[in-house]
Amino acid sequence: SGGDSSSTTTGSASPVPNSYDSLEGGSYPGTYFTQLLTSNPFPNMSQLSAALGGLSGVPELEVEALRPVNLLQERNLLPHRPLDAPEPNLSADLKKANCSPDTFRCTLTNIPQTQALLNKARLPLGLLLHPFRDLTQLPVITSNTIVRCRSCRTYINPFVSFLDQRRWKCNLCYRVNDVPDEFMYNPVTRSYGEPHKRPEVQNSTVEFIASSDYMLRPPQPAVYLFVLDVSHNAVEGGYLNVFCHTLLENLDKMPGDTRTRVGFITFNSTIHFYNLNESLSQPQMLVVSDIDDIFIPTHDSLLVNLKESRALVRVLLTSLHSMFSQTRETHSALGPALQAAYKLMSPTGGRVSVFQTQLPTLGAGLLQSREDPNQRSSTKGVQHLGPATDFYKKLALDCSGQQIGVDLFLLSSQYSDLASLACMSKFSAGSIFYYPSLHHVHNPAQLDKFQKDLERYLTRKIGFEAVMRIRCTKGLSIHTFHGNFFVRSTDLLSLANINPDSGFAVQMSIEESLADTSLACFQSALLYTSSKGKRRIRVHTLCLPVVSQLSDVYAGADVQAITCLLANMAIDRSISSSLSDARDALVNAVVDSLSAYKNTVSNIQQSGLIAPAALCLFPLYVLALLKQKALRTGTSTKLDERVFAMCEFKSQPLQQIMRTVHPDLYRLDTMSDQGALHLNDCIVPQPHLLHLTAEKLTREGAFLMDCGSVFYLWIGKCCNDMFIRDVLGCPNHAQTFIRHNTQIPELETPLSERLRALLAWLQDSRTFSSTLHVVKDDATAKTSFFQHLVEDRSESALSYYEFLLHIQQQMSK
Repeated sequence: SGGDSSSTTTGSASPVPNSYDSLEGGSYPGTYFTQLLTSNPFPNMSQLSAALGGLSGVPELEVEALRPVNLLQERNLLPHRPLDAPEPNLSADLKKANCSPDTFRCTLTNIPQTQALLNKARLPLGLLLHPFRDLTQLPVITSNTIVRCRSCRTYINPFVSFLDQRRWKCNLCYRVNDVPDEFMYNPVTRSYGEPHKRPEVQNSTVEFIASSDYMLRPPQPAVYLFVLDVSHNAVEGGYLNVFCHTLLENLDKMPGDTRTRVGFITFNSTIHFYNLNESLSQPQMLVVSDIDDIFIPTHDSLLVNLKESRALVRVLLTSLHSMFSQTRETHSALGPALQAAYKLMSPTGGRVSVFQTQLPTLGAGLLQSREDPNQRSSTKGVQHLGPATDFYKKLALDCSGQQIGVDLFLLSSQYSDLASLACMSKFSAGSIFYYPSLHHVHNPAQLDKFQKDLERYLTRKIGFEAVMRIRCTKGLSIHTFHGNFFVRSTDLLSLANINPDSGFAVQMSIEESLADTSLACFQSALLYTSSKGKRRIRVHTLCLPVVSQLSDVYAGADVQAITCLLANMAIDRSISSSLSDARDALVNAVVDSLSAYKNTVSNIQQSGLIAPAALCLFPLYVLALLKQKALRTGTSTKLDERVFAMCEFKSQPLQQIMRTVHPDLYRLDTMSDQGALHLNDCIVPQPHLLHLTAEKLTREGAFLMDCGSVFYLWIGKCCNDMFIRDVLGCPNHAQTFIRHNTQIPELETPLSERLRALLAWLQDSRTFSSTLHVVKDDATAKTSFFQHLVEDRSESALSYYEFLLHIQQQMSK
């Protein structure tokens, strides 16, 4: 009933009050498409259509995107710079008003007119969305009237048409609506009579300050509860110390206001609460040892006002590590600790942050080891990708119903059944973090990453008690959602918490012909409570052209969006069916689309493997997907690591997924200033991208690989001593040390400055901190580096060229 990837939900487990449906705005009673169709069967979109040039208006774009590429002959297909999203073929005005591809992307930037045309192309239709990402500019609108379509409840946006000053036509359902009097005044220009110049009609991303109509209760305060494993395993690994220090340093940077509340629960074989009443001289620990019947020992002062009890919170964080430093407790009653957290947080809602270092061994939700280490390299099926119990999912649904999001930090070198534990976050709109070998002595690099991630986590923006709905042009329908949430009423996503690092994906179909419109639009609306207690609605609207020719569908294919949507679909398939089925489906996606192109559009009789330029990287990206931890076979992969990689695919934004799947590789020792960017008095070199193959590496070179969360700096054995000296401050290759740091040393050399500027520029495009590994070519660390060279053959996977031959063979069957 409900799920992270299913669009339908049933039953009484439904956690969000029904009134949320009408609150964000389902249809007005009795005014849905029936009235619309009788009054206005096919509205004329002339104003917008006139602004739209057909593809023939820009033949050079069409020709380039459709240029036939023989993949077996053309080996250097990567662009010089990281791939940008394809630009929809719209008029200049519509392009300017359109939503940023960093927020909203469609797999096809030319929407097929019919499902039959989509089926012919054999490409998936879907959206990738990053709705709460950090923005430098966001128009915020305070108005007594939030203007929406009376029929489908779409928010007014740049793609509606004004029939005159008093009437506007909805771009999704085509209903004609009245312009409210208040909307006649433009607060930006302070003038009357120009509704089309209002900020919500000029910007495709806006945020409304919501009125009480959008509230079921007064907005909740920011409430943070930390649930901490304090077993021997946890204390010995060193995470608790880092957690306490990091939280102490960031206590005043957590989002919130004067109402912000915090609380702490620790657990091993028993559950410990902490009374932090401001009148006490020191925190008071309350122990509940009956884990089969969890109760809250006192309803006062376990969740306290941070401002009032800050001194006691600091005392607790300063002493927590030493309190458990001698513990011999090896058990973990995680389930009862979560039950306690649920009871404590239910009256308010908020965020629960769980830190766990082992398999739960006691009480509700206890788990057994299901991993057979001998099966890690299996080329057959992979077992136990789904949960062993529904305890964690049920708990998450209960939490979601009370507006509680649960985030999980798993810090464990042993199997901990993440497939079961992850459900606590998947269904409560939480985040999952995993550190498989964190140890303060044996693996300081991972401890460093944990500390950086935790700092970002504690201070990043957060929205509470949120719901999100995605609407699209009449004729289009959404049928499957991907991400961490609970699906409510077929199209309403319940998000107890929303954070700026979460991505979502949806699959769509075309239920009715779009022949009567030249534009299709998509709108997401996210209703949430800010950490300052304000109810807000963030709205994004995307506009794309509708096409009737198969060639145009291919010309508008967004290969990265297609890859990310297919990755989500493959993860679902591997859990619902099998990993081998999922892998076959990915290969078939390439075979089917290239076959369809060959048989219908290309008209090229030559032998070889032909793809349109727009899809020329598709086979490479799919091969890279097949080599990821989530989907690979035949390479030793721990079950928890595989499951975590699957969770990442399902919940991350497109840019992060793509850097993981196909990292960017650059050569550094030959960098020049040609094409460099000049930013803030810095020269940022722009070295060309290299194919991910060892053929591109040389013993004389130095190379940077950007994998998103990790940078690898690979220094060849015969690399120029001057480069090593200028960049790393080491005399030569032999004395280069292996470094796990987050930055290059700050040396006053032009080369060091340029490289640091490049790293800062790459880092600037993401919200989290990337770890830097300096790797010598004779070091064991190069294993990780070489695993990312996806074009090369490995013991269990084809090289890129072999994969192309395999695709060609499948196409000729």
